[in-house]
Amino acid sequence: MIENYTSPPKSRGRVCSVTFCASLIGHQRRRNCHFLKTDKKAQTGFCPETIPGKEEVVAVCARHVSSWLSLSMMDDSELEPIPTPSGGSSIGEAASGRGGGGGQSASNEEDEDEDLFYIPERRPSLDLGPSPMDTSHWHYVDQAFSPALSYGSMTSESSINMDAEDGASTSVQLKRTDSYSSCYSLDSDDCEKIIPKVKSKDEDVPETSDVPELSQNPSEPRHPALTVGFTFKAICETLGKLSEMEMKAIKSILWHSYPQSFNTPPQSMDLVDLVDRLIECYDLEVSLQMTTTLLEQLEKKKLIAHLQTLCIRNEVRYNLCQTLKKKYGEVGEESDMRGEKRPFDEVYTDLNITSLANNGPNIQHEVMTIPKLDTNGKKGKRLTTRDILSAERLEKSDVKFVLVTGQPGSGKSMAARRIILDWSEGRAHQYVNFLFPLPLRELKQFENLEVSLMDIIQTLYPETKQLREEDYKCDECKIMFLFDGLDEFRGSLDFQNTMLLRDESEQTNLDVIVVNLLRGRLLYRGYFLVFSRPLAEHNIPYDTPYDEIELLGFDDAGKDEYLKKRFRDPDQAARVIAYINSSKTLRIMCHLPLFISMVADEYQHIFRAQGPQTDLPSNITYMYTKLLLALMGHHRNYRAPPRSAEEERDFLMKLGKAALDMLEKDKYSLSKCDWKVFGLEAEEEVDKTGLCILYITRPFVLYQEKNIAFIHPTMQEYLAALYVFLSYRNHGKIIFDQHQKGKFRIFRSNKIIDMFKGATDKSLQCENGKLDIFLRFLFGMGLKSNMELLQRLFTTPVVWSSFAEDAAALIRKRIKDTQHPGRKSNLQRCLEELEAEQASDASSSCSDSLKH
Repeated sequence: MIENYTSPPKSRGRVCSVTFCASLIGHQRRRNCHFLKTDKKAQTGFCPETIPGKEEVVAVCARHVSSWLSLSMMDDSELEPIPTPSGGSSIGEAASGRGGGGGQSASNEEDEDEDLFYIPERRPSLDLGPSPMDTSHWHYVDQAFSPALSYGSMTSESSINMDAEDGASTSVQLKRTDSYSSCYSLDSDDCEKIIPKVKSKDEDVPETSDVPELSQNPSEPRHPALTVGFTFKAICETLGKLSEMEMKAIKSILWHSYPQSFNTPPQSMDLVDLVDRLIECYDLEVSLQMTTTLLEQLEKKKLIAHLQTLCIRNEVRYNLCQTLKKKYGEVGEESDMRGEKRPFDEVYTDLNITSLANNGPNIQHEVMTIPKLDTNGKKGKRLTTRDILSAERLEKSDVKFVLVTGQPGSGKSMAARRIILDWSEGRAHQYVNFLFPLPLRELKQFENLEVSLMDIIQTLYPETKQLREEDYKCDECKIMFLFDGLDEFRGSLDFQNTMLLRDESEQTNLDVIVVNLLRGRLLYRGYFLVFSRPLAEHNIPYDTPYDEIELLGFDDAGKDEYLKKRFRDPDQAARVIAYINSSKTLRIMCHLPLFISMVADEYQHIFRAQGPQTDLPSNITYMYTKLLLALMGHHRNYRAPPRSAEEERDFLMKLGKAALDMLEKDKYSLSKCDWKVFGLEAEEEVDKTGLCILYITRPFVLYQEKNIAFIHPTMQEYLAALYVFLSYRNHGKIIFDQHQKGKFRIFRSNKIIDMFKGATDKSLQCENGKLDIFLRFLFGMGLKSNMELLQRLFTTPVVWSSFAEDAAALIRKRIKDTQHPGRKSNLQRCLEELEAEQASDASSSCSDSLKH
């Protein structure tokens, strides 16, 4: 078609052959591009193979240049005038862009308002004669097919079949929706740019789009787990496993198949930019489908399975988080009879957690200065729940097993709940794919059954049934197990003779599963977080590396913060805080979350029953009795079978006798060997009832000794007072007899005032005040509100006796006779304890609902 054009004439000024070639090539390109506009209704694409390329045009130009050279040797007289084409201009004018042809071209282009694309006005071109292209053999390409996969089908287990060889009927057909000639360069200055027209509302021109459509039901809701963050990470992680050449192939496919989305060559994009563009242009489901289709073209079946596995784990993780939020996200107040619950975040207060264990009991005391027990002398670093098994900690240590110990009521279950909610709400431990809380109380339902670890997990958390065995074993899927209350496990932890178990789907008994989990034989890639009382330390295998940290309850700031959160009325919270601060013993004991929660329950009940302006009772004996019954009641029942009233009474008498003996000798701890002198077993006092704690001392190098102490010195004083009171109440014995020092005899008189006289005089003889708090507890034992709680420990029916007036008269007389200011102050506290009888009577009507 180019060969039919005549050579240009030789003019007086030599025509530059290069200029003419440029004009000829430009004309040919404009003619090719002009063909794009001729058919408005078939704009989806064309086949560029039939259009002459650059090489053909250059060959023709070479023949014309040869003719021009031969003409340049001739004289002007030998040349015959050759007319220029009609409507055209001279060659020089065409090359320079001057002439009259441009106006006609511009007017034709302005008339085509309905074109999808238009060509901006440009300089006039040469009319090289009528020589239309033969377009009879040209063909058009249909728009790209839509994908058929949906996110739901991608994440179904049935879709994960690596051996499927079918024709991928559900894949996205990556066919280019529109194409341009290979000789057309968007970056060339000699080429017109295709600019999309802005269409008006009245125009009814069908739009072409390269956005794939979903074959699923549009009304079907998207799974909440499918988020932009997950989709971005999943695609990046999957495509990041490809080689450099494979990534170039992926970019090339996207460039040729989706030009409207990737309108610039994506070879310059890195992986992050590429995935970001993909998610920006398409829905999340479509982005995952397109990624799957691209991998199918590269025959990357393992990567397709990897992407599908990530989608399944993402859904399971989301469902598991929702279950944990529902289970642990709310807490109920024991004093709330209406059964209302509050969000855990509204009442949780940060606990005092130290990086070193074996710190012994809290020895703060209102009256005495007790020397620090021979425990861990180092001061540990304060931690938060987010620091336990954190990613930063694991970078410094390979230990995947952490034992969190704490005395009874120190907030272990509260800390475990905080860790669970922080993970489920995305605040901490996000490197863990799945966190499975396994409270020992809930595992008791599997006792005497043949089960596997997977059976246990799927029973407690049914949403995990989508997981496969590979998800529990692979390194990429990190699992954390949280055992709350290892000291409550009643099974046998025989680490020497228990069979080895490595298969999580193998059925066996619960003891074998727990032993192999603790030894790290079962799911050794997992992380283990165990909460327990200190005695359970021997339940950890000696050859298992682990870190031990300790919970110490609340510090002073934490006590106030907890009460402010617990009481919604700021005025009530301020009154309770002021009242607790008025009693140093009560303030110190509130370091135990269990104790301070009981105090808050009691005062909340008083406010509701008697009004917010009522006076709060000043006795502390009643709160210690509630703590005693709570530890010996349902807290003990989790760890041992219930005991009869007689067994419970005998146990408290032995423990109280040991407490009084230690108190008189200024001792606050005993070795495990000395403990047996009183007929006591450490397992019962430390593990089951929780009235004592076990700690390790190292009196010599390479030698350690186990010691037992009460959870607090005031608990020791309370149990000593309970022993004296029960001795008189059940047996008529008065321990502090003025006539037989150090002995007790059966007192013929039934006057309770004689018991108080002996104890008061004994207390006044101790200059260091070691019996001051004991005496206060003893006077509070006889109050009606307290005796109602202790009825189970009495051998005869309760007969309410009015001794308060006689006891108050005794205390006033001793205050006058005593010269020691410290003893006078304590006697005044004893008087306040008795005067609380009236307030106790007002609240005794609801005491039955508060019993433990």
